[in-house]
Amino acid sequence: MRRTAVLAAAVTALLLPATAYATPAHPAPGSRAAAPGDTVTLTVNEALDALDVAPEDTTGYKRSYFRHWIDADHDGCNTRQEALLEEAVEAPEQGARCKLTGGLWYSAYDDTYINGPGGTDADHRVPLKEAWDSGAADWTPAERQDFANDLRDPRSLVMVSARSNRSKGEKDPAQWQPPAAGNRCEYNTLWVVVKTRFRLSVDPAEKTALAGELANCPDDMLTVELAR
Repeated sequence: MRRTAVLAAAVTALLLPATAYATPAHPAPGSRAAAPGDTVTLTVNEALDALDVAPEDTTGYKRSYFRHWIDADHDGCNTRQEALLEEAVEAPEQGARCKLTGGLWYSAYDDTYINGPGGTDADHRVPLKEAWDSGAADWTPAERQDFANDLRDPRSLVMVSARSNRSKGEKDPAQWQPPAAGNRCEYNTLWVVVKTRFRLSVDPAEKTALAGELANCPDDMLTVELAR
């Protein structure tokens, strides 16, 4: 298996989603002209600078406020299973009620391959509690459900090893970075993508950490469809 080729293809797909956005560049997400459904095109650092900076409100969170792993399209596979199927390096067998067996996945956080779905977690790139602390506390239950099950942009969820996901937990980039240092550019870039897509704020320490990490990364052009 040629991991380099797999990773190069994955990064390309993540930076420019499979759902091709052919619309021209729009104003930055903080602009009055930008609205849900609009597409914004800007560099990683422009996207970071466009995010609101605000202290986090860490009170009141409950995981149950984000209904997750739903079967939105009623095809028998829930959000986690859909992500497993989408990100498999080697496809698993799919049985009744979307029971998945076998298969192979790559975990970018710790640069490892995982045999079988049991050792994987579907990670929200921006954790649910982080979203709550950064603005989602003011959303409707339906908006929080959309965030928790976002399959419209393949950058919102990622399959990783259960061990690395437990290590990350609810931490933001000021508190946690992937142990696989070679994948940190992707990690921080896609954190900014998700915060942009859902118009979530960053706290000062978080922005400083993101800026520091991204200073060592290509200032790639991003295309993001705003969910809110």
